[in-house]
Amino acid sequence: MLEEVGGGQKTGGAGKEFLVFTLGGQEYGIEILKVQEIRSYDGQGVTRIANVPEFVRGVTNLRGTIIPIVDLRVKFGTGSAATDSQTVMIILKIAARVVGAVVDAVSDVLVLQPAQVSPAPQLGSAVSTQYITGIGTVDERMLILVDIERLMTGAEMALIEQSAA
Repeated sequence: MLEEVGGGQKTGGAGKEFLVFTLGGQEYGIEILKVQEIRSYDGQGVTRIANVPEFVRGVTNLRGTIIPIVDLRVKFGTGSAATDSQTVMIILKIAARVVGAVVDAVSDVLVLQPAQVSPAPQLGSAVSTQYITGIGTVDERMLILVDIERLMTGAEMALIEQSAA
């Protein structure tokens, strides 16, 4: 499965396009413009690197470029990180580098209008919401909107840059 998405497409009006993916049964959304492609993921071809956080699966060769692979299921603590036929890797273009993000599944692309997005909830100091930009609602669905660039360029992700260099 190899599917090109993104490509700088913009929708008419003030809506934004989000790629919807699932982690542990919860739906999340990331801006489609950060997505380069979506690939199936079975863990094959991933080289584990010593002394990196557990959520860093390792690195892989993507058409001649070595990219780090982050398992968002482990990063977000959403339960088992077992792979199956639904498991996919979202290839992201972030801050002039390419990163792979492993998720349980990808479902669709949704356009959210500003009125469909609520601010990120304030859950107190015990729970970090620094990577959540808001909550999107479409009919009965609620999506946690993630600032994937902020997440992937955060302080703890600096280990990825060092290991991939």
